Amino acid sequence: MTSLRTRERLLQRLMDQGVTNFRVLDVIRNTPRHLFLDEALSHRAYEDSSLPIGYGQTLSQPYIVARMTEILLAAAGGSLRRVLEVGTGSGYQTTVLAQLVEQVYSVERIKPLQDRARERLRQLGLHNVQLKHADGGFGWPEQGPFDGILSTAAPQFVPEELKQQLAPGGVLVIPVGGQTQQLHLVIREPDTDKFVTQVLEPVKFVPLLSGITR
Repeated sequence: MTSLRTRERLLQRLMDQGVTNFRVLDVIRNTPRHLFLDEALSHRAYEDSSLPIGYGQTLSQPYIVARMTEILLAAAGGSLRRVLEVGTGSGYQTTVLAQLVEQVYSVERIKPLQDRARERLRQLGLHNVQLKHADGGFGWPEQGPFDGILSTAAPQFVPEELKQQLAPGGVLVIPVGGQTQQLHLVIREPDTDKFVTQVLEPVKFVPLLSGITR
């Protein structure tokens, strides 16, 4: 059982790095990150670091989960109804989002990771998440448009398919690049139907790959 002190130390690190949204911080504090790791790594769950979850994928560091979630909420004006997550992975970012928005739609190309994430969401009693085994680069157009889209993997360029699944005024937070990556914020302007992009900060994510894995 992880001590409250360990979690509070993590929260302090996040605040020291500039995370200010107290709703996000509270969710990070109360989400049992150790459940999203194999038992051999669970003792490292509350470090501010990314950790392997198998299949060449990682559990993102708490800072970047908090930062991307904070950016998504702020750009959308603090209230999001329908959010698409590209790359369910362990389900940790999914779990954070599910506690802050009305409905989460999450796609994952690696079936065993999706199955584990589904079980964790069930254990945590989160029923506002729909999962799909699919190529994340194409999103989930049948469920769009979305008020927000968050990608946990990095394409070389922002996929046009994801931009077109944004509702007017919708926001996309996505890492972009190869060896060098930058976090991008894309906003679909509500009146002109144009897209405005801001480049925010350097990040490092696994690449967004095509093709699904059974």
